Amino acid sequence: MPKSDIEIARDASMQPIAEVGAKLDIPADAIEHYGKYKGKISFDFIDGLKDRPDGKLILVTAITPTPAGEGKTTTSVGLGDGLNRIGKKAAICLREPSLGPCFGMKGGAAGGGYAQVVPMEDINLHFTGDFHAIGVANNLLAALIDNHIYWGNQLDIDTRRVAWRRVVDMNDRALRSIVGSLGGVANGFAREDGFDITVASEVMAIFCLADDLKDLESRLGRIVVAQNRKREPVHASDLKAPGPMSVLLKDAIAPNLVQTLENNPAFIHGGPFANIAHGCNSVIATKAALKLADYVVTEAGFGADLGAEKFFNIKCRKAGLKPAAAVIVATVRALKMHGGVAKGDLGNENVDAVKAGCANLKRHVDNVKGFGVPVVVAINQFLGDSEAELEAVRATAEEMGVQAILCAHWADGGAGAEELARHVVELADSGVADFKPLYEDSLPLWDKVERIATRLYGASGITADDAVRKRFDELQGPYGHFPVCMAKTQYSFSTDPNLKGAPEGHVVPIREIRVSAGAEFVVVVTGAIMTMPGLPRVPAANSIYLNEQGQIEGLF
Repeated sequence: MPKSDIEIARDASMQPIAEVGAKLDIPADAIEHYGKYKGKISFDFIDGLKDRPDGKLILVTAITPTPAGEGKTTTSVGLGDGLNRIGKKAAICLREPSLGPCFGMKGGAAGGGYAQVVPMEDINLHFTGDFHAIGVANNLLAALIDNHIYWGNQLDIDTRRVAWRRVVDMNDRALRSIVGSLGGVANGFAREDGFDITVASEVMAIFCLADDLKDLESRLGRIVVAQNRKREPVHASDLKAPGPMSVLLKDAIAPNLVQTLENNPAFIHGGPFANIAHGCNSVIATKAALKLADYVVTEAGFGADLGAEKFFNIKCRKAGLKPAAAVIVATVRALKMHGGVAKGDLGNENVDAVKAGCANLKRHVDNVKGFGVPVVVAINQFLGDSEAELEAVRATAEEMGVQAILCAHWADGGAGAEELARHVVELADSGVADFKPLYEDSLPLWDKVERIATRLYGASGITADDAVRKRFDELQGPYGHFPVCMAKTQYSFSTDPNLKGAPEGHVVPIREIRVSAGAEFVVVVTGAIMTMPGLPRVPAANSIYLNEQGQIEGLF
């Protein structure tokens, strides 16, 4: 019986984190140790890197996710190891896992098989405490709002228009909509409130987009928390919140360094979801890695219609990043599901379903190429894949003018991704990348959303009721130059999670629009997407426990 991910991770031969850092010429005294195998890189060291040239930035994204699995993080790790195996100085930059999926349905986010980052249990469970700091900073601001109202409300905050919500890093649908301050005069003024999951917090977005502590504090001050009785915005700075919030985040904002199973360096920092947030790791970690390595592999969440779109339109735009190449991860199993095959029948060969499902792959390839970034398809291999099915994927890729490369990193680690690594180097070094965002800053907010929906989702247009259209008009003046961050189901190009493949002609309904003034984007909520997920009928938590030796079992 093959070993589980956690068993493989537990058997890993890890190196002290100072030795891992030395591979990127990070001196030992620039690493603050969080135990033997985890560390944070000091800002003094990072500040000294500014005059160094940048390495090549490689994005790993994927087709539309299915229950069959795609393996984006696994491929990112395998590619990083593969690059190092072929003699390149490479690092990977990943997002931190949220506890919600770990105990819910998706599981952890440390890779799988022999393409993992370690220590796996630590990374998936609390890690260096970054998410705790982000959640507490978010909730401090919430407490300051209610405290200000309690002690006389000098800012004249309209309690019906408090936009700032509390957060917790766990899927908990019961907290989506609540009434707070019940229990009498001593507890404040009762009002409707609610919780988001921590990764959906604007504090998380600011954390991931800030350049340094000074920029972090400035962005925190620009957060719009409410409106006053005159319908004017009330900012976090009006409550004197940025200072104490920054104090809570001062250690967390330093990027985390860990290692792969093959002892190669990995930065893991920040962790927003790409279905409800911008889905990328921190700018600080990415920029530091680019100064330290010749090739940097990063990932963006879910399919390319979500994570890659926001990576290009938000992160690269704001941070001035120029990606050199992109990898789109696909599996035969997932393509069969997009071709109409039920999960229980995926073990049976079905070339026609693979061909039909490749419509989803084709749209993702076309979308990424539309940003001016060269593409390669990584076929994450499963044992049951037939040669005829694999050939169908290769043929589709060839029709699109890209290569589809079979990868066995799950089973063989970096050795299983060497061919992919060589092709990525060829693409990145070719100089053909001519990155450009999908829209200009000057395009109106409504038109930005419409362009994403029609160009990337295959929609015929977007729709919203009069109240939402009015809100677009209100935000256009002060925030019209911001990019948009789409909140949409990850399971389809449409807003219907059951609509697989590459649907066309659908209409994207806009339910809500929120301003994230500190993060400098506008969040557009579509369909029935929730910013506080719920646990599934049978959560992963039911199978996670400590064995008789005190070791964690069931984590994946």
